[in-house]
Amino acid sequence: MKAAVFSPSPYRGPAPRGTWPVPTTTFDPELAQQSFETSLSNFALADELGFDWVTVAEHHFAPMSLTPNPMIIAGAITQRVKRAKVAVLGPTVPILNPVRVAEEFAMLDNMTGGRVVAGMLRGTSNEYVTYNVNPAESRERFAEAIRLIIKTWTEPEVFGWQGRYYEYRAISIWPKPAQQPHPPIYISGSSPESGDLAAKYRLHIGFAFTTVPFASQAARYYREQCHAQGWEPTPDHVMYRLAVHVADTDEQAINDLVEAGAAARRVAFSTSNKALDDEAANLGYYGRDIETQRARHEGHELQKRIEVGQIMVGSPETVFERVRWIHDELGAGILELNFQNVPGGRTHRSMELFATKVLPRMREL
Repeated sequence: MKAAVFSPSPYRGPAPRGTWPVPTTTFDPELAQQSFETSLSNFALADELGFDWVTVAEHHFAPMSLTPNPMIIAGAITQRVKRAKVAVLGPTVPILNPVRVAEEFAMLDNMTGGRVVAGMLRGTSNEYVTYNVNPAESRERFAEAIRLIIKTWTEPEVFGWQGRYYEYRAISIWPKPAQQPHPPIYISGSSPESGDLAAKYRLHIGFAFTTVPFASQAARYYREQCHAQGWEPTPDHVMYRLAVHVADTDEQAINDLVEAGAAARRVAFSTSNKALDDEAANLGYYGRDIETQRARHEGHELQKRIEVGQIMVGSPETVFERVRWIHDELGAGILELNFQNVPGGRTHRSMELFATKVLPRMREL
C-alpha cells in the first residue's frame, strides 16, 4: 500500500468564512507568497521522507485553495520533488479546454521523467459558476473530454474532432507524454456512472470527502464492472483520501487538533471580533466559555469522523490500525493523506512519525 501527501495549498492568513465566492478584503500578497512557500516546502519534505506521491487539486474563488490552475504549482513542484510521483487531481475538466489539459499533463510528464498521475475530475457544483458552464452538461462533457484527452495522448497522426461539446479542426500535441501509452488516469468513483466510465476505459478511481463504508460499496461496484468489461483492476487502481494527524500518543494527537481549531478561529476572526461576540451571545456564552463549548462539540464531531474514516488521529500504532482497516474494507492501494495544519512544528512531526513508523508497515499490506 502506498501513501500520498495532499495539500490544497491554503491561504495561511485571516479570511472571511461562510460564503462563496469569498471576498478578498483580507488578502495580503505577502501572506499568499508565504502560503505557497509553505506548501512547496511540505511537498519537498514529503519527498525526502519517502512518501510515494505528492498531490494538488483545482479550486476557485476561495482561500481554502490557492491553486485555480494546479498545473502551475505542479510545475513548481517538479523543481522541488525529485523522486515521488506528482499527482494533479483535478483539473476540473468540464469547465476547461481538454486539449490544453492534455498538453499541460504531457509537459509535466516529460518534466518529471514520467512521474505524473493525471486526475480528471468533474468538480463540485459551485465550480461551474467559475467559467459559466452549464452544470447539467457536466457528466456528458466529462465523458467526451476523457475520450478526447486519451486520443490526443495516443494518436500519432494529426486528427480532427467533432463531438457534441468539443470541436477541433486539427490536433497533434507536442510533447506526447513520457509514459506510454499515457499517465495513469484517476476519476472519482463515487457514483455508478463514474464506476461504469472507469471500467469501460480502464481508468483508476479515487474517493474524497466521503466515508469508508460508502467508498467500499462503490469500489465493489467498480470492480464488478471491470470484470464485466474483461479486465481486473489492481489495488493501485483505487485511491482513498482522508485527513490525518499523528502524535506520540492518542491523547496528544487529539489535543493538537482541538488547539489547532481554536487557533484557526482566532485567526479567522482577527479582523472581525464582532462576529465572535455575536456568536457567543447567541449561544449564551462569553469569553472562554464559547471556546470550551466549541472544543466539546469538536471533540464529538472528531470522533464521528474517525469512526467513518474521514480522518485518522492518534499514535503511530493507532493510525496504522486505521490504515489496515481502510485497506481491508476498501482494497485501496493508494492512501492520500491531508496532514492537518497544526502550529509549532507539529505538522512536520506528524509527517515524520507517519513516514517512519506507519509507512513501512503499510507497504507490507
